[in-house]
Amino acid sequence: MKAIIQRVTTAKVTVGEELVSSIGKGLCVLVGISSDDNANDVDWLAKKLLNIRLFEDPAGKRWSQSVLDQQLEILCVSQFTLYNKMKGNKPDFSRAMQGPDAQSLYQTLLQKLGSQYRPDMIKDGRFGAMMQVHIQNDGPVTIELESPVQSQQDLDKLKRANEHKAKSKQGQGESPLS
Repeated sequence: MKAIIQRVTTAKVTVGEELVSSIGKGLCVLVGISSDDNANDVDWLAKKLLNIRLFEDPAGKRWSQSVLDQQLEILCVSQFTLYNKMKGNKPDFSRAMQGPDAQSLYQTLLQKLGSQYRPDMIKDGRFGAMMQVHIQNDGPVTIELESPVQSQQDLDKLKRANEHKAKSKQGQGESPLS
């Protein structure tokens, strides 16, 4: 997963004339999902977005506080164009995850951010829509993040952990008399 993070004083997303979401001070995050991304990438990005220190503390020390520290909002905007490669002068988006799978991972990211923070502080655009993103960049501060590539060993470990979780949940749900 890739994120372009912009520290903003205000941001909003419109579709046509309709205001979809708006925030005050916080982060506007453009989110790209590659065809290789999975739940590990969502976890990694959610943790980074909530904890990245892009704000001053009350004493004026730069780069010392996060969204969590200051209780600020995050506006996420899905943007498949972040996973492009150029073929001559034309962009190719074949590295981007397609449709329903990308939407599912994007929604998982929003849910993860809300569950680890406050759901009312997480806003988003409209997945798949032609959006207009209006920001007032603060600083300007713009940071690019990309989740690390996972080895096959990491993927196997994740699969085993998920299987173990599923078995544990099944065991908890069963009656001792059955």
